[in-house]
Amino acid sequence: MKKRTLVFGDIHGGLKALVQLLDRARINQNDQLIFLGDYVDGWSESAQLINFLIELSQKYLCVFIKGNHDVWCQDWLINQEINDIWFSHGGKSTIDSYQDIDLVIKKKHLDFFANMKDYYVDENNNLFIHAGFSSMHGPEKEHYTTNYTWDRTLWEMALTMDKRIKKDSLSYPKRLLIYNEIYIGHTPTLNYNMEVPMQGCNVWNIDTGAGFYGKLTCLDMETKIFWQSDVVQSLYPKEKGRNKQKD
Repeated sequence: MKKRTLVFGDIHGGLKALVQLLDRARINQNDQLIFLGDYVDGWSESAQLINFLIELSQKYLCVFIKGNHDVWCQDWLINQEINDIWFSHGGKSTIDSYQDIDLVIKKKHLDFFANMKDYYVDENNNLFIHAGFSSMHGPEKEHYTTNYTWDRTLWEMALTMDKRIKKDSLSYPKRLLIYNEIYIGHTPTLNYNMEVPMQGCNVWNIDTGAGFYGKLTCLDMETKIFWQSDVVQSLYPKEKGRNKQKD
């Protein structure tokens, strides 16, 4: 079977949605799976999801990008100090999911978090990053590395670019010329009343709001065919998911 590169949006503890999505995409041993971050905080199975991803990486070629929620969770696992903003934006559900997880498993999870990538560039000069970057020289020259997990200016710029401006124009943003394509999560497409992946210039946003009232999505890089889970909330009918604010 032909190798595919499948890019996954923010999961936010929705293990049932991921299992459903992997089945619908019919993943195989030739596929590369790239996850754009925010594995935790939201639905009730954050710790269980991390277990699943660790096991998945032992069977398939996986790349795990770190999101802002993963940074919060990693900090909590290390020092047990609760960030109030994190707690109110999904952290509570993550803490609850770890109640019956022993120290040995927590250590494996910490190793998993520590080995996540800030960003990934493939052999065809495509960039995968959770949020974005501000440097016109690319993320490796980023002065504020928190932009990897927090920046929204890259997406907002790409989304609002005048389509009449050509790539050879002096007005074309230098950030967008560095890579062939850029794949991000972090900003739910639900914010734009869209339930599917969105494209702005050469930037693709795969976060379709799985942590809120949307679906979990994965996209085939080459064909741009995508698959989605059911609305994740329907898989956790007794739960509310995350706070509906941006974070």
